[in-house]
Amino acid sequence: MEEEQNVTAKPSPQDTGTGPGETPAAAGPASTDTRNTGPGRLLIAVYAVFALSATARAGYQILTKFAEAPLAYLLSAFAAVVYIVATVSLAKPGRTWFKISVTAVLVELIGVLVVGALSLFDSVNFPHETVWSLFGRGYGFIPLLLPILGLIWLYRRRPAPRQA
Repeated sequence: MEEEQNVTAKPSPQDTGTGPGETPAAAGPASTDTRNTGPGRLLIAVYAVFALSATARAGYQILTKFAEAPLAYLLSAFAAVVYIVATVSLAKPGRTWFKISVTAVLVELIGVLVVGALSLFDSVNFPHETVWSLFGRGYGFIPLLLPILGLIWLYRRRPAPRQA
């Protein structure tokens, strides 16, 4: 009898990725409101690898040789935080997490472009590489491609407009 109740119980707002007071129908189809399915899982996995590697790299650089290139190492730490936020927000369903994902991926793209250009034209301030130096050359230019692919994925998986 207890199993039957569990099967027929309606999913909670946390299960559907909607906020309090929202119904799944108001948030659009559940399958289009999630970013952690299909190719999105691969995208999240790549972001997770970059979050781990950027965090480890920045931590090591800051702890062992911060005085040599403080700007570069602080930018590596900032990149690590951006990758962590992007990883978590891409994995979570819901409108708020979608907005956080878009913001994190846009910050990443701007960071890669700005730091890449600065490291190319102002190498005095970047004596050591960061994750985003030279547009991510040290990482096979994946830091440059990743936010572009992320924005494409987010655009395709954007939540449906709210019904009034």
